[in-house]
Amino acid sequence: MGVFNKKTQIKGGKRNAKQMIMNMFMSEYFIFYLTVICFICVIPFVPRIITRSNLLNVMSNLWPLLVVAVGQTFVLLLGGIDLSQVSVIGVTSVIGTVLMSSSFQEDIFSSTPLWGWLIGPKGGPLSDSGMAIPLCILAMLVIGTLIGMFNGFFVARFKMPPFMVTLVTQMFLLNFAIFLTQSRNVMGLPKGFKELGKGSLGGIIPYAAVLTVTVTVIAWFILKKLVLGKWIYSTGANETASIVSGVPTKTVTVFCYAFSGFCAAAGSAIYSARLNMGRPTLGEDLTMDIVGAAVLGGTSLLGGKGKVTWTVFGVLFYTILFNALNLFNLSYYTINIVKGFVILAAAFLDVVRTRLAVKMTTQNEAGV
Repeated sequence: MGVFNKKTQIKGGKRNAKQMIMNMFMSEYFIFYLTVICFICVIPFVPRIITRSNLLNVMSNLWPLLVVAVGQTFVLLLGGIDLSQVSVIGVTSVIGTVLMSSSFQEDIFSSTPLWGWLIGPKGGPLSDSGMAIPLCILAMLVIGTLIGMFNGFFVARFKMPPFMVTLVTQMFLLNFAIFLTQSRNVMGLPKGFKELGKGSLGGIIPYAAVLTVTVTVIAWFILKKLVLGKWIYSTGANETASIVSGVPTKTVTVFCYAFSGFCAAAGSAIYSARLNMGRPTLGEDLTMDIVGAAVLGGTSLLGGKGKVTWTVFGVLFYTILFNALNLFNLSYYTINIVKGFVILAAAFLDVVRTRLAVKMTTQNEAGV
């Protein structure tokens, strides 16, 4: 009898362990759990990962990527994609910094199309203004939003594939940004602008964190609490049914792309402030990071499935992974190869989890 009870307990323990693993795998916090596990597993091999300086570096890399990925999440929820975010980062970086720069070297910038009417040896039009920084950041956000609206209009009004619309926009804006400064970086920025990227409120909370968290909370509120959020999910899940139900799908589409452009510009402000310069190719290599982080969190490329909190988890995992790979002193190409495999694995896991969820729902309905 004792042996029988012992065997029953062992089987029960195995069953409970299996159920616990399955619950973790199916949980919406799965990526967060995975992040914690990966972080702990890396510590014995690279102890530097838990040093204060490294953790601060991780967080400084997280803020701009998160704010851009949140905007991408809105577009992915529609079943679309916004490839133009990376070029929005570049063009807004150039325009914002050109307006506030205090000086330009004539031998370097005299060949640019901006010389003589917008910029000169004494800087840009807002170089002497005490409101230069907020006005230039506002200009960056407005430009990013307008570019997003442009993309959304063509996707919504003419039913053009989002991939093609945003790819063309990306190509145009990237080359336009390079044309404006003839591929020169814009320097001579106000000292206060650098604070956005590296400064902190009261020496504790980074200004970049304040901006990112504010945008993230607004995005969460829209999707969780507003009717607009329900419209976004509905449009992404089934646009035809949404139209029949009276959802203004065209307006919803334009809004999501406009918000994506706004978030890209916000990320541009943080990236530019961290570098303390305007760079026309600033976001050129970030496409995989932005889309990959959102997909890692669980947002579906097919639309209708995703949350802001999932994107936060995805960006956190992606940032820590990238940091760990750098600490292992891997080459740039090796890191990108690993990133690609991780994104592919995330997409595969999403498919598996979706199928399991459908199977479990069917079994529950059948009373199995």
